[in-house]
Parts: sequence; structure tokens; C-alpha cells
Amino acid sequence: MKSSKKQVHYDGLVFQVAKDVYEPDEDSFIVDDYLAQVVKENDVVLDVGTGCGILAVVAARKAKNVVATDINPHAVKCAKLNAKTNRVNNKMNVRLGDLFKPIRKTEKFDLIIFNAPYLPTALSEQKTWVGKAWSGGPDGRQLIDQFVHEAPQCLARNGRILLVQSSLANIDETLRAFSEKGLETRVVAEKKFAFETIVVVEAKAFI
Repeated sequence: MKSSKKQVHYDGLVFQVAKDVYEPDEDSFIVDDYLAQVVKENDVVLDVGTGCGILAVVAARKAKNVVATDINPHAVKCAKLNAKTNRVNNKMNVRLGDLFKPIRKTEKFDLIIFNAPYLPTALSEQKTWVGKAWSGGPDGRQLIDQFVHEAPQCLARNGRILLVQSSLANIDETLRAFSEKGLETRVVAEKKFAFETIVVVEAKAFI
């Protein structure tokens, strides 16, 4: 019987991706490469919209602890499986829920990661679980704006945020919105494609 899961390999890690879960692509790998450089041993990390768990697992190889959230129950199951497969389940806590809803008010994080749904689309594209993972609404900013508003409240002292998005969803607006929250912002990684540029935006408190 043919398996309903795909396998994705990254830097010696193996990820099972169920059919109702977003399959890691270039946007995931761009932030993965940067994560390997910036995660610290004592970091407590939050991966919002974890999908199959690829960013959370990469972070957990070095971080002290990782919390991963996703609104998709299939993604939560998949991320738990991949944490166990890659032997970081002792440092990963996967929770079901939308954005920051599964996070307790007392929890603070040294690093918050979000590979956002950023493609401008009709809202009808969000009817499937996979569609929810990439559809950002008419201007691509439906969840980006909500994330920028809520994420700073969950940062530990001197914490930082990594947000993945496309040039199609107005990078300058993201930089401006983070700056209005009192965070220092910059683009730390990018990759150009035919019709867009995928970037990793870093936002952190002024030291």
C-alpha cells in the first residue's frame, strides 16, 4: 500500500510530511540555514505555524527548549512524529492552536520563528489545511499583521523574532510595523525568484 506521507531531507534530518500538511520548500530552507547560525544553547524558542516541525526540530538540536504551535491537527501530529524521529522530542512541546493562543501569558521566548502564510490570494484558498499554510489573504498580510502585533508580548528580555515572508506581501510594511513596536529590524537573509524575493526579517529589542 502506498504511503500517504512524503519524505523531506535536510542537513541529516528526515521529515515525514502528511498530505494535509505544508511540504517544506525554499522558504523553509532559507530560514533553516540562518537558524543554524543564530540559535543559542540556552534559548527557549517558539515556532509559530510549525507545519511538519522542520524549523522547530532544527532549532531543538541546539536550543534548551522549543514550543511549536499549529492550527492544523494533522501538522501537530506530524511535528510530534518528526521530533521523535529526529530524537529531539525531549526538548520539543507541540501544541494545537492558532498563532499565540496555545501560549500561556507567563511564557516568554528568546527566539520566535514564523514562516508566515504570505502569498496574496482570495480567502477561498484557505478552505483546505494546506491552503491555510500559504494563503495570506488579498494582500498577503492577513496573519503577518496579527503576528507582528502579538509577538513582541511573548519576547524575553533581549529576545528576537525571525519572520519569513515574500516581497509580494510588502516587506517595508513589516519593517515599519516592527519598528513601531520598539524593535530594531533588518533583513538577514533573502533569495530571489522570478516573480518574488523571499526574505527573513529579524526584529529584536534595542540593547
